[in-house]
Amino acid sequence: MRNVTARAVLFGTQSYAVGVLAPLADALRRRGSEVAWLFEGPGAEHVPRGEHVLEGMADARRWGSDVAFVSSDSVPHFLPGLKVAVFHGLDARKRPDDRGHFRIRGYFDLYCTHGPSTTGPFRALAARHGHFEVVETGFPKLDPALRAPTPRTASEPIVLYAPTMTPGLSSADALLPTLASLAAKGRWRWRVKLHAKAEPRLRDAYGALIGPHLELVDDPDLVRVMTDAHVMLSDTSSAPVEFVVLGRPAVTFRHREPGPWFIDVREPAEVEGAIIRALADPPDLRAAMERFASEVHPWRDGRSADRVVDAALDLLGRGTGHLRRKPLNLWRKVQARWRWRWWGGAGWSG
Repeated sequence: MRNVTARAVLFGTQSYAVGVLAPLADALRRRGSEVAWLFEGPGAEHVPRGEHVLEGMADARRWGSDVAFVSSDSVPHFLPGLKVAVFHGLDARKRPDDRGHFRIRGYFDLYCTHGPSTTGPFRALAARHGHFEVVETGFPKLDPALRAPTPRTASEPIVLYAPTMTPGLSSADALLPTLASLAAKGRWRWRVKLHAKAEPRLRDAYGALIGPHLELVDDPDLVRVMTDAHVMLSDTSSAPVEFVVLGRPAVTFRHREPGPWFIDVREPAEVEGAIIRALADPPDLRAAMERFASEVHPWRDGRSADRVVDAALDLLGRGTGHLRRKPLNLWRKVQARWRWRWWGGAGWSG
């Protein structure tokens, strides 16, 4: 790879982007590159102190990035630089491929995939579309937990409940009485991490359960929240996928595509027994988890951020002249300009 340095923007649309993108900031600086952050929505308040946070699109265009690392599904075409998709989570199988993780929207020059289960489909899409490259790198969000695993030393098991907010898939309403009952038993310590977009009424409802055996956490970095948990309870979300990749058992509630790597239950009354089974760490579950992790995220070295940065700087050095032109996406570009109230330069290409 050529010795390339760059001005890089870390772009997100939600507070949880910070946990995904922060490892990239360190990797970029180790290579002599400059780093700034830009948000379309909440998140800037969670950026580590001392980081350069851009104050809007005019500020971002003055700064003049060479590459943008993106944790969301979209990025403004008028943000300068190469566009690199890092994703905000592992593939949760929430939707059909053409409407979910593998939907090609025409924004990106490079997709940094997490493991064979996503690399193969994205490479097939790259061959079909021709306007982006694909490199398997792993997921930077998991780097801190993989490099320095936190020992689980609590005197009583910690069960982390992390539901999605997606309508039709979220378990937050259905399992509220179950968590109230199980927390009252005092058998386990409950840690509840609601989605950043969770409705205020749900925050109030779960907040009312706070007590000696249940806490509600607001940390936007889910990996930091999950590091010392023994079991996760979730639903059709990327959270249990990440938890299993880290070697921890997950119980899911009515998962859209359940597999033997999860303990999936269909009724609230089954949750307690499923958690007991997960804590017992049965060999068949452990073997299924390991097979699943090898397909989803085989990288165990905690160096995914380095691979993402190296892939991006390599493409930046080679240029994108060998790629086809991206689709016009005129309506999406109009929408982006309207959201940002940006009618300045950059034209309509890119």
